[in-house]
Amino acid sequence: MIVKTKAIVLTSIKYGDADLIVKCYTEEGLKTYLIKRIYKSKTKRSGSKSKKINIAYFQPLTQLNLTANHNNKGNLNSIREAGISYLYQSLATDILKQSVALFLAEVLSFTLKEEEKNEILFQYIETSLIWLDNHSHTANFHLLFLLNLSKYLGFYPEVKDLNLHYFNLSEGIFTNNKPLTDYVTGEKLILFKSLFGINFDAIERLHLNAKTRVVLLEILLHYYKLHIPGFKTPKSLHVLKNVFE
Repeated sequence: MIVKTKAIVLTSIKYGDADLIVKCYTEEGLKTYLIKRIYKSKTKRSGSKSKKINIAYFQPLTQLNLTANHNNKGNLNSIREAGISYLYQSLATDILKQSVALFLAEVLSFTLKEEEKNEILFQYIETSLIWLDNHSHTANFHLLFLLNLSKYLGFYPEVKDLNLHYFNLSEGIFTNNKPLTDYVTGEKLILFKSLFGINFDAIERLHLNAKTRVVLLEILLHYYKLHIPGFKTPKSLHVLKNVFE
């Protein structure tokens, strides 16, 4: 079935000598594409009606407009045409933002498993990345992005008892009963609570330094590991920590 859809690139892997396998989150859900001979001819193939697809389009979190063939049979899909839907400015040149993008692309590739259409989740990712590109005070962006992402993945913390003294990571609830394992309390809990009730426009008012950002990030990643089977620590995490030091 031929469809036109927006897409956000998650990963791309060279396959053989000339092909590329690309995983994207699209308006139609999670899709994996095989792009044949993308490393070969730079010109339109003789007799072909399809346009040459630019390999530069498939960098992590690039936002695209695709004309694609979705087979819906569990096999690899194909792309007929691709173009940029939103052209990043600072995200393409700022080393800090690039590090955040690589990290979030890894997180999303580990967490987005469903092929079913989820327009609200797609819009959240799309608009969040555009916000990141358009703002300068973004050192805390990835923290709030991860917390809010958990809403769409189904394990956002229950906030009705936000004033209680422990956060049970396994159950996603605040409580006065000390859990046996996997909990947050004390100064770390105060930091964690600071993320609630704000939007991206307010994150610059969070008074965090490199150390406290790492503390919050480790809490969030632990939370993800407990709620998403097979979730791995992103390989780009050490790079992200280094650029914030």
